[in-house]
Amino acid sequence: MRTQWDAFLSTVQERGEYPSREEAERASRVVLALLGAHLVGEARAEPAARLPETLALVLLNPLQAHEPLPPERFIRAAAAWIEGATEKTATWDVSAVLSVVADTTGEDLMNRILIQLPVGYDLLFGHPQPS
Repeated sequence: MRTQWDAFLSTVQERGEYPSREEAERASRVVLALLGAHLVGEARAEPAARLPETLALVLLNPLQAHEPLPPERFIRAAAAWIEGATEKTATWDVSAVLSVVADTTGEDLMNRILIQLPVGYDLLFGHPQPS
């Protein structure tokens, strides 16, 4: 039987086209730690409850961001934390992980998450919002 952990990482690995589970896990940990620093309250707790426990803890226990990063700075921060990443590969990493998060959260929660984030994150989650 596939666990929630296996299912999440397999989907991230597939979307990110990573050659190994380890790369999918590393991208997931970095992106979720950065995301957790930008969310507060239920918008952080509810998606965490839908993630595998190990990744939920990463989302719930982030360093706090001094200010919400716009999407392009979020990607630069991810690139800085993912070994060997460039902004282009980090964009791929962020989108691979956040699109799986969006799939696990559902539309209502996704909208509440996007309200807390600067404009432009909808594209990173693969859920473009009408302007």
